[in-house]
Amino acid sequence: MEKESLPTETHTAHVAGGISATTVEQRAAPLARTFAALRHRNYRLYFSGQLVSLVGTWMQNVAQGWLAYQLTGSPLYLGLIGFAASIPVLLLALGAGVLIDRFPRRNVLIATQSWAMLLAFVLSALVFTQLVQPWHIVVLAFLLGVGNAFDGTARQTFVKDMVGKEDMMNAIALNSALFNVSRIIGPALAGITLAAVGPAWCFFLNGLSFLAVIFGIIAMQMPAFVAPLHRASIWAEIREGLSYIRHNQMVYTLILIVSVSSLFGFAYATLLPAYAQDVLHTDAQGLGLLSTASGIGALLGALLMATLSHSHRKGLTLTIGNLFFPVMLLLLALNQSLPLAMLILMGAGFGFMIQNTTANTLVQTNVPDHLRGRVIIPFGLAAGRSDRPAIRYASRHRARRRNRARLRVGRALARTARAEARTITDSQPSA
Repeated sequence: MEKESLPTETHTAHVAGGISATTVEQRAAPLARTFAALRHRNYRLYFSGQLVSLVGTWMQNVAQGWLAYQLTGSPLYLGLIGFAASIPVLLLALGAGVLIDRFPRRNVLIATQSWAMLLAFVLSALVFTQLVQPWHIVVLAFLLGVGNAFDGTARQTFVKDMVGKEDMMNAIALNSALFNVSRIIGPALAGITLAAVGPAWCFFLNGLSFLAVIFGIIAMQMPAFVAPLHRASIWAEIREGLSYIRHNQMVYTLILIVSVSSLFGFAYATLLPAYAQDVLHTDAQGLGLLSTASGIGALLGALLMATLSHSHRKGLTLTIGNLFFPVMLLLLALNQSLPLAMLILMGAGFGFMIQNTTANTLVQTNVPDHLRGRVIIPFGLAAGRSDRPAIRYASRHRARRRNRARLRVGRALARTARAEARTITDSQPSA
């Protein structure tokens, strides 16, 4: 693992403009802390490749939702597509985590990214040839979910392989920032592309974008993989991880917090196409603006967490995120203005990212190394369970009723967040 040292020596000599080198270094120090993980060559390759690939992924996400809604006119299908993508992750992730520890994670990621690229090209071809049907989208989402069951776990455990334990927390936050930079750029490009040439090109460009991350991973210089000598059965290793979660109050509570927020709160992202058209009466470009606004807020939250990655007040930070996110959902439920919806979604993205990144960091830094992969899998499952309520609400409610349902969910989230945040603050006051 190659790492480049940051400069630590200070000087008093003056540079151009009369500013001392010490002053320059002092000003650069916060920036160096924020992007500390980029000292590692392997992580730089991963970071740059992922930036391109995730932009394409967000373009496909927006275009896929828009296409499905245009084909069916039913919010039910939006939730159904998300549900189809999440079911394989739910069913396979626990076993996938055990299997991933038995093979080189780099090879696993190359395989999963190649699989996602193939599916993007298939969807693009179906749309280009005008053969696409709603069930095609559901089936392809399911197949993508099969790959994601392995990809998500491999990606999270690969962080330590790239940067080591020293910069792991910073890399987690930068990964969130990277995700949300793409969440800003991707939906904006998707809105433009949808309006100009249609959804097929969004899917095709997404397929091409996977090449960047695949080549980046291939170019990494990684130590030789050493397979574990002694292997228990898959079920025995899964039980060990679940037993640890059950008997560790802090980890259990963190997973519960993220589960509640994702299950009831983050469904708004799945329903954005219907919200844009039925409540705000806007078009594809308006939908792109809404997704972009949420991404800007989440990016700001991720960058804040990267800068504060060595802070000792993570309990307080988690409490702020837990309360801020549901308040934004309450405001969104009452809003019918596009500009205000953009501001509210910025706040929702900010609060959710603070909550999720802080909880992720607390879990990974308080779990033994030999259990980290098996414990982070349930955490990842908790963070991704937002589609079942989307199906329920989308099938039962139209525009105004959907708003009232979201209002009740926001109130429930606020009450849950207050109670659970107290548990974290009490059990981990200086984490």
